[in-house]
Amino acid sequence: MLLGEIIQVYFARQEYFHELLLEHLQLSAIAIVLALVIGLLLGILIAEQDKFSLPVLGTINFIYTIPSIALFGILLPVTGLGNTTAIIALTVYALLPIVRNTYAGLTNINPVILEAGVGMGSTRWQLLWKIKLPLALPVIMAGVRNMVVMVIATCGIASFIGAGGLGVAIFRGITTYQLPLTYLGSLMIAAVALLCDILLGVVEKRITLRVNGNMPERSKKANRIKNK
Repeated sequence: MLLGEIIQVYFARQEYFHELLLEHLQLSAIAIVLALVIGLLLGILIAEQDKFSLPVLGTINFIYTIPSIALFGILLPVTGLGNTTAIIALTVYALLPIVRNTYAGLTNINPVILEAGVGMGSTRWQLLWKIKLPLALPVIMAGVRNMVVMVIATCGIASFIGAGGLGVAIFRGITTYQLPLTYLGSLMIAAVALLCDILLGVVEKRITLRVNGNMPERSKKANRIKNK
């Protein structure tokens, strides 16, 4: 049975798969952190300066249409084989969910709440950090959740350009026709992605409940200020 062979391969080469798993997590984590920083900054920029929204979102949307394996190949002549190319490609590929959701979250806030903040003397910086970002957090978190799962899954292709991670087991299983090796690598990637999705889903739900719980109070304050 194939399942029995997969289990046998795992227990026979536990250390090998644990090393690949650790490397996979490291590559994914670096790309996720970089995408978060760059994506949040770009999302805030285009939300505050709307004239940049069309070119930035258009460029990122165009990059997103490029197949991931092709993006790895495009970067090869510039950055060569290995983890560096994988991290750059994963980071670029992960930008769209963060930028799009940050922009959407910041630009779809109730104007009454913003007017109340201005009426209370808040500066533009204070509006951003104390009102806009907290209210946009559930939407941003949804983008983070999608991005993390996508990066972990796409990282499996990175082995085709000489990077590490669980994709190495998949690639080796394909080239040597060892199906249990390929299946095991794929299942481990899917398990990690699913676990992260569940954990981030719990975080997202709590953030949404917290923000929604504060909304009535903020709306009342906004209405009081508006009616003065």
